[in-house]
Amino acid sequence: MEYPDDFRCPISLEVMADPVILSSGHTFDRASIQQWLDSGNRTCPVTKIVLPEKPSLIPNHALRSLIDRVRGTYTSNRSKTAAESLDLVAGLTYPADPRRLDRIRALTASDPNFRRQILDSGKAATVVLRHAASAESWQLQETALRVVLDLTLHGDDAKVGLVADGATEALVAALRGGSSNCQALAATAITSLAVLQVNKCTIGGHPRAIPELVGVLKKGKGRERREAATALYVLCTFKENRARCVRAGAVPVLVELAGDGLERAIEVMEQLGKGREGREAMEKADGLVAALASVLVKGSERGVGDALSLLNLLCRSSRKVRSEAVHAGVSEICTRMGKNASALMETLETVDWS
Repeated sequence: MEYPDDFRCPISLEVMADPVILSSGHTFDRASIQQWLDSGNRTCPVTKIVLPEKPSLIPNHALRSLIDRVRGTYTSNRSKTAAESLDLVAGLTYPADPRRLDRIRALTASDPNFRRQILDSGKAATVVLRHAASAESWQLQETALRVVLDLTLHGDDAKVGLVADGATEALVAALRGGSSNCQALAATAITSLAVLQVNKCTIGGHPRAIPELVGVLKKGKGRERREAATALYVLCTFKENRARCVRAGAVPVLVELAGDGLERAIEVMEQLGKGREGREAMEKADGLVAALASVLVKGSERGVGDALSLLNLLCRSSRKVRSEAVHAGVSEICTRMGKNASALMETLETVDWS
């Protein structure tokens, strides 16, 4: 707890157990000021005012009473919160009482100790994951998904433990049958879990995880699409997941989204372009060059950089993409962009396909 500065002794900086007033008018903890005086000092530690030969130490009863009252309230509240936490975890059953789950959500968001209680309780974690997977009540599902997302932020051990407890299956179910908000939350939780390399492998290896994320890209709207694209980007930093993403049909929808201005789609395609299957799929995709050329003209600084990098990669590996880029006027766009596009300009001008 953060106590007011007035509760702390100016010497020890600790909350005072026995505050006393010196003749200078300042208050100190008795033990600290007595040690100061016993060391031969005869000035106030704060004001440097000279003190009498035998300074009086007057008990500050008002301040001591206030400190005791605040400390007692804090201790009491902490005990009540601990008792409530134990009751919430122990009493969590499926289906959960909405008010209980709401309270769990609030404590999970604010209290690291409570997050640890949930993670250590196999029963409570299982109930939360069951609700995260179930679309019978979108309110309960959304609350449970928020709890799962908060739990993923508790550290690496929590991330590994959640995946081991079946979080991937629950999140995939939410992607498949949840509301737009639930799909967005599920994708965000997958992103958080997939920060760990071991989880990239486990989640990507689930037969429906990547296909369901691609499904959200195809059928979703703004927020859930963005979150799904981010999850795919993180997953595809793991080599084996790139081919899985391509086989799930991600490339055509990523091209479409890039053309619609979702620059995260280009970042995902950059990851896919590191593998042969990804490059071949992009070479066959209709509208790829046009979409990337549009980003070169209208995109953000980051989006332009990603588009340049991806075009350069594909133009160096594919005669078809290079030809399309030339006919789409990419060379002229690069000329206007100057040195920022020099690598792509060099590729368009010098690659010899003979």
